[in-house]
Amino acid sequence: MADPIAKALIAFALLASLLLCSHASSDVPFIVAHKKASLNRLKSGAERVSVTIDIFNQGTSTAYDVSLSDDSWPSDAFDVISGSTSKSWERLDAGGILSHTFELEAKSKGVFAGEPAVIKFRVPTKSALQEAYSTPILPLDVLSDRPPEKKFEWV
Repeated sequence: MADPIAKALIAFALLASLLLCSHASSDVPFIVAHKKASLNRLKSGAERVSVTIDIFNQGTSTAYDVSLSDDSWPSDAFDVISGSTSKSWERLDAGGILSHTFELEAKSKGVFAGEPAVIKFRVPTKSALQEAYSTPILPLDVLSDRPPEKKFEWV
């Protein structure tokens, strides 16, 4: 009879310790970042890439010294037209959202697949900076020979 009771007590102790450990580690920022890019063909034949990176704090505490860096755009293929590929913020509160947009102009034709952007932030309980990565973008067919879109096509 003591054996089932001992097993139940051990199971209860394990469950309680798991709950305590998960509760202790849940009081941190949890950064989720989404990177998206869209192409815009100008009448002059040039093509611009509009890049937006949204950063979400899905955790339960504030992230401090938040910095974004998106160095996946080679300077021999793209010129920065507006904005910057990096940005810093003092903090991102729990449940908060930050957004950053910049625009590039393509110099050469080809398919480009960008890498994720890097987000660094500080957690109050740790001295080392933490890193998070955005989603990557789908390959962009820059300056491709595509027919013009018919925005108003009758069925």
